[in-house]
Amino acid sequence: MKHVFTALLFFTVTLAHAAEIVVHEGESIHNALRQAREWRRTNDARCKGGITITIEAGRYYMQEPLFLRPEDSGTKESPLIIRGIGENHKSYICGDARQKHTQVWPTEGMERLIAFNTTDRTITIPTPPKNVLDSLKPHLSPLTSHLSPLEMVVHQRWAIAILRVKEMKVQGAKTVVSFMEPESRLEFEHPWPQPVIGGERGNSSFLLRTTEQRDGIEQLAIIDGANYVTFDNITFARTCWNRPLHKGHVTLQGGFPLVDAYKLKEKPGLPWDSGLENQAWVERPVSAVTVRNAHHVTFDRVVFEGLAATALDFVDNISDCRVQGCTFGNIGGTAIMGGSFAESPREVHRPYTDLASRCQRLTIERNVIVDAATEDWGAVAIGLGYVRDCTISNNYVNRVNYSGICVGWGWTPLDTGMKNNRIIGNSVKGYARQLYDAGGIYTLSNQPGSVITGNDISQPYPAPYATNNRGFCIYLDAHTDGFTIENNTTEGRLIRRDEIGDNHPGPNLIFKQ
Repeated sequence: MKHVFTALLFFTVTLAHAAEIVVHEGESIHNALRQAREWRRTNDARCKGGITITIEAGRYYMQEPLFLRPEDSGTKESPLIIRGIGENHKSYICGDARQKHTQVWPTEGMERLIAFNTTDRTITIPTPPKNVLDSLKPHLSPLTSHLSPLEMVVHQRWAIAILRVKEMKVQGAKTVVSFMEPESRLEFEHPWPQPVIGGERGNSSFLLRTTEQRDGIEQLAIIDGANYVTFDNITFARTCWNRPLHKGHVTLQGGFPLVDAYKLKEKPGLPWDSGLENQAWVERPVSAVTVRNAHHVTFDRVVFEGLAATALDFVDNISDCRVQGCTFGNIGGTAIMGGSFAESPREVHRPYTDLASRCQRLTIERNVIVDAATEDWGAVAIGLGYVRDCTISNNYVNRVNYSGICVGWGWTPLDTGMKNNRIIGNSVKGYARQLYDAGGIYTLSNQPGSVITGNDISQPYPAPYATNNRGFCIYLDAHTDGFTIENNTTEGRLIRRDEIGDNHPGPNLIFKQ
């Protein structure tokens, strides 16, 4: 009896019947997972046929991520299912509310830059009104360092930069702004993208803002090495994005922050690309739910909402995973990410051949993604890097600030192992709302045996601050090759070949009207 009483004190769960653990609001999901793990460890008879952790409707606040380890793995015959119950009152796994920004100047929209000086590492802007300047001074003073930092958000064609302001020097109608490190070095040393001065559609733009909240919860669940796991009818909600508060945010593309970057000044070009002039090392954006070193992990009818960075990320060494019937809303970064993007310590522009096999047979189908890339405008709705045998089908995407569905990485015509990727029957609307060099469907590099078919894609949104006109329903960027493209529509008609954006496409593209 003493042993049973101790167990009840330790595990705040109710065992409803064999193979089911019920968690009530106010109890610990971590403890429920530990109980399931112990059943696996001891070969308990209740494991036969699978274990279900049922989370009753309510809010479950996480101080640390739910961490699923190899020992939590199910099997094909005995999976682990973590499910919510209740139609109207959902089962929320949640963290802190996202950081709030106050746009200081202009109060709405953006203003145009005047100059971008890579030597002095400064940006020149129109001088704000005196009352605005007076309100900004405390945020720049060491004596008031407890106040929210002042940030400049800069529009950079296919990305944004978030730069912490160090100093503002008023020079009549112009003000010269300098920035904190490391973002100052990264912003001014890396050649692409940078703000455009005198572009096709005018200079790049900016806004000034403060961020009221400091660090908060960024991650809700990490599935690392756990196989045959299903999340069903759960809601993941409310996470923060802390990186810009400490390092700023300067990206290469697709929301990937630079950790080092510079332009080749002596003899630019490398053996695999004679025109290459930029070197870049990136890190992966933080994600609310992370999957790695796992296979047969499924998200079914899961809701992701109010997440400040990436919502769901299949990082590395994954296969046979699925995201089906899920809903993503108000996502600060990319909604669904998968595959390697040659993160540091690798340099991103090399043609790697060992990465595509590390994300294969990922299926993303029948999901709804609305309002992605709301914090980092350069993020996307669905973004896959080095992948193969992956399917993106019958998803609905609407309101995203850069591209909608993106597959491929590497900017290379060479064979890297990417192949047999399928983008089929998706509906993509309201993309490129802020940034151009974008596509409703966007691809990179050589991907033999791949298809883009049966998709319905709106025309790109008339982005108000874009500095060029490079927005396309389908954008075949940087050596895209190996795709068969057919039966894609826009505004009720078939998309013509001459409407598809090209950037040095390969010789093995097949277009069928």
